[in-house]
Amino acid sequence: MDLRTEILAEHSKTQTHKIAGWIGNDVKRFKQLLHLFLTDEYRVVQRAAWIISMVAEEHPGLVQPHIAELVERMQEPGLPGAVKRNMVRIMQFMELPEAVHGPVLNACFDFLADPQEAIAVRCFSMTVLANLSKTYPEIRQELTAILEDQLEMGASAGFRSRAKKVLAAFNK
Repeated sequence: MDLRTEILAEHSKTQTHKIAGWIGNDVKRFKQLLHLFLTDEYRVVQRAAWIISMVAEEHPGLVQPHIAELVERMQEPGLPGAVKRNMVRIMQFMELPEAVHGPVLNACFDFLADPQEAIAVRCFSMTVLANLSKTYPEIRQELTAILEDQLEMGASAGFRSRAKKVLAAFNK
């Protein structure tokens, strides 16, 4: 399979599943995908991000060695929303190495606090921060303040639901 050609052939859930299935648990194929994600043009990067997130759910071990590269990419200014969304989505399911905790905390707090950021990015960031609060309980106060502030400002139903779950977990 010519991976780049297949990525550009069609932007659909079916095509994304097809490519993710082809990659499976194959390290060499995953590295091809990661290379496209890190170096190619906007449309390829955007679509590759979705495929990476699907592969990460099924085979997190493939993604784990590349977390630092994904975190570095996540911090780039002007990153397309689809890329941010999928990178943060992956991180909510992964065991993050300590070396990336600082950059992930900073990026996720920035995403969460930005009312112009897409709801999905903010919700996934909230989950990543809640997960990291188990290691860094001192961030709970700041996270709680942001969530309560945004709940008062009239957040979406999805945001409200996730925020209430995170706040309830903190109060246990």
